[in-house]
Amino acid sequence: MCKICDAAPSGDLLSPKASHDAGRRGFLKGAAGLGAGAATVGLAANASAAAKAVSGNLTAARTLTGYGVPAGGGAVRAIPLERRALGPRDVAIETMYCGVCHSDIHTIRGEWGPVRGTTVPGHEIVGRVVGVGAQVTRFRVGDTAGVGCMVDSCGTCANCTADLEQYCLNGATWTYGSKADVPGGVTQGGWSQGVTVTEHFAIRMPQTGNLAAMAPLLCAGVTTFSPLHHWNIARGMRVGVVGIGGLGHLAVKLAAAEGADVTMFTTSQGKLADAATLGAKEAVLTGDAGAMQAHAGRYDLIISTIPESYAVAPYASLLALDGTLVSVGTPLELQNVMGGSLWGQRRSLASSLIGGIAETQRVIDYCGARRITADIEMIKPDQIEAAIARVKGKDVRYRFVIDLT
Repeated sequence: MCKICDAAPSGDLLSPKASHDAGRRGFLKGAAGLGAGAATVGLAANASAAAKAVSGNLTAARTLTGYGVPAGGGAVRAIPLERRALGPRDVAIETMYCGVCHSDIHTIRGEWGPVRGTTVPGHEIVGRVVGVGAQVTRFRVGDTAGVGCMVDSCGTCANCTADLEQYCLNGATWTYGSKADVPGGVTQGGWSQGVTVTEHFAIRMPQTGNLAAMAPLLCAGVTTFSPLHHWNIARGMRVGVVGIGGLGHLAVKLAAAEGADVTMFTTSQGKLADAATLGAKEAVLTGDAGAMQAHAGRYDLIISTIPESYAVAPYASLLALDGTLVSVGTPLELQNVMGGSLWGQRRSLASSLIGGIAETQRVIDYCGARRITADIEMIKPDQIEAAIARVKGKDVRYRFVIDLT
């Protein structure tokens, strides 16, 4: 998921479609606590000590522990984090697991712009519902719920009412880093003990199974699922996936699940052997000019998950007639795009940003039915800095997930 600018506060609205679809299962009144106090896990002791145990009916703002960076950046540390009081349409979630997305790292390292204030990232959140507002109909205390990349949108524009909240014409409110009517004035993410979110932006998760391995589906999964289906993935379609990390390995699994003929393209020699396990029929080292040339003009669709500015031409040349390359990994410059390299075979260069709430629910249900999960490595909060170094060194198979239980 790529995000480089703040969205204006947009209120606490449900789209008309969402309100219609939700149905009525009776009013649920939440009265639950967030359990024990903050874990110190070896991080800044003074910040951990400031975190409070929370109990009661969640009608007041509550202070939890988050893990992030101060204004200007720096090492990840424990940070006292205030969450808003439970509103009538809110769901309070005690975080169990949260993924470490490449965009989290870019954000807290200032690589997509300066760190403008205290930032607690994380938008692949799975946890247990500990409180619900009086007007909530889809969740009960004790349910498992997820939160992805967004926590609000206007709910009324053409895109929102078409279940495309990520393209809200009035600006979506991202899970972290957006200006909003919340304590501190800016949203903070899921590297924390808990989150509070409007019901419409909470995702129904399976109640059992490997929930930690499902957390990355809330960003990495929908980010690749959405373009595959928008560009009409079908059995026998020739699909290339460029960049085999958190997003890329799920793109391979999801395309293979639809019966596509999948090839993975990677800079890492050590990942070539993972092709068959992930579902790809072939794997190509992008630094091998001969191998790249052998695949020229072959692909109907290419999903590029490269998380930084890169030259497009080597990948555009892989496209067949009417093929499309979709960039999903970076908001930065796509370099070296020549019109001639596209028009020669009526090729297209496109992009895609995560997915709407309905589509996020769809990918969770789709993967649950097919037992598709991310390949993960579990870490504790005091291991986040080491995990970031390993992500930058391309040394993870394939997503770090923080255990916040």
